[in-house]
Amino acid sequence: MQALIEVILPVFFVIGFGYLAVWRGLFSPAGVDGLMKFTQNFAIPCLLFNAISTLDLSQSFDARLLFSFYLGATSGFILGLLGARYIFNRPWEDAVAIGFCCLFSNSVLLGLPITERAYGVDALAANYAIIALHSPFCYGLGITVMEIVRNRGGGGMKTLRAVSRAMFRNALVIGIALGFVVNLSNIQMPGVFMDAISLMVRAALPAALFGLGGVLVQYRPEGDMRTIAYICVVSLFVHPAIVWTMGSGLEISQSAFRSAVLTSAMAPGINAYVFANMYGRAKRVAASAVLFATAGSVLSAWVWLTLLG
Repeated sequence: MQALIEVILPVFFVIGFGYLAVWRGLFSPAGVDGLMKFTQNFAIPCLLFNAISTLDLSQSFDARLLFSFYLGATSGFILGLLGARYIFNRPWEDAVAIGFCCLFSNSVLLGLPITERAYGVDALAANYAIIALHSPFCYGLGITVMEIVRNRGGGGMKTLRAVSRAMFRNALVIGIALGFVVNLSNIQMPGVFMDAISLMVRAALPAALFGLGGVLVQYRPEGDMRTIAYICVVSLFVHPAIVWTMGSGLEISQSAFRSAVLTSAMAPGINAYVFANMYGRAKRVAASAVLFATAGSVLSAWVWLTLLG
């Protein structure tokens, strides 16, 4: 109960403030759109740039950690894809979008603040290692499979171009890439520049959480409720269970293990809806899954925090 009150509820209260403000007309949907553009395109890329540029890569990028997390993520994608196709009889294109919902956990807006509140700032190194590969890996997998399905195995160059466009137009990927450039080249950035980056970083997570609450108002709970429930179960419980099993077997460090399990237990991020909307497939299911799973994260995060001790 202490973990629920002290770690999880403050994060979801900020989301709730955003939801309430937009629902009651105190903050406009246009304002939410502007706030989310600021956080997604500027503040969070600055946060990721700052984290990656100063990260001890030799210590943080543990192959066992990344294998455990991304095996769990890929398993979630496969379960979502095959479940949508063979259990719920969705078209293959819809099935890929549903699989993406089970793949893309909200590693930044939920995973970072909950891990930080639970275990402190020093515990976030493994989170940043996961996040550094998260958007490239998930979009790369999702777009590649979607383009193969749409072209039914043809158009290899078209698929490659689609994946490349998604990667290099994503502000989060750009922030991560620039962080790696600075880190690996040992460039000494001017102090005044890094001070400005720090100011942006401070605004990133609170503004993004408030904006997330405002965005969720727009997602009406509709669509196939059985499919939505399936996504929630895979995202909030099956994915982290696989990561737990693999992380235990590979004996990764306690700090990395906690970060991997908690991050994998987060709800599908807004990017799950962005992906569905990009292709015009399973949009109502994706939007509703983000809404219900985000609310369900209160329970799932409490369960996993209790198990992690």
